[in-house]
Amino acid sequence: MPEFYPSIGEAVGAAMQHNIRLAHGTETSGSDKPLQVRHLPHTPAPYSVPGMIARVTETATPEEVAGVVEEVNGALVEVLPQLTELVAAAADWTRVRLAFDAPHHHPAFGTWTPLAAAHGMLRDVQEQLEVATDGIAACPAERTDPRHHEVVNVLRTRELLDDVLGASAPPADRNPEADRQRAARTSSPQAAAQRPAPSTSTAEVPASTPSSRAPRAR
Repeated sequence: MPEFYPSIGEAVGAAMQHNIRLAHGTETSGSDKPLQVRHLPHTPAPYSVPGMIARVTETATPEEVAGVVEEVNGALVEVLPQLTELVAAAADWTRVRLAFDAPHHHPAFGTWTPLAAAHGMLRDVQEQLEVATDGIAACPAERTDPRHHEVVNVLRTRELLDDVLGASAPPADRNPEADRQRAARTSSPQAAAQRPAPSTSTAEVPASTPSSRAPRAR
């Protein structure tokens, strides 16, 4: 298995396939391509993009969130301005390769067009975030009733590994091979069949309790 995956979903899917092969004996720990453990990243720096995402929690104050959004556009980090310049550079790189000799064949122009459109959208995003910064600072510090939250969909994909599992540095004494073997044992079909059935002695939670959630609007 490769060490890195573009999303947590692909990493989990690859791990499940690997464990199934181990359970059926089609792959051994001594194979030519041993499993490489993907360690969690260290706690991100506060002004890195993962660090800024980690700072925007539900309990953060309006001033803190407004400060993070302002940092995205500001001189301290300039995440969006740098991304905008990167897209502009790619568009300019394509520009010097334009050719309009053939009446109906302009592949470079077909590439320049979406890059130029993306550049314009990023400029618009910067302007929208400047307006949103003032609005964030004016939001109430207290969270509202959850019934109001269901009206609007959640936008985050939560695909970052450290966002899903928690950002922490791996222990110095961690044994990757032991981790691999433990994961293979606990997630194999045999281990699942041997797990005791969950207890049914606890009372079911009534539908009217706070833990009941209304379906989210889509």
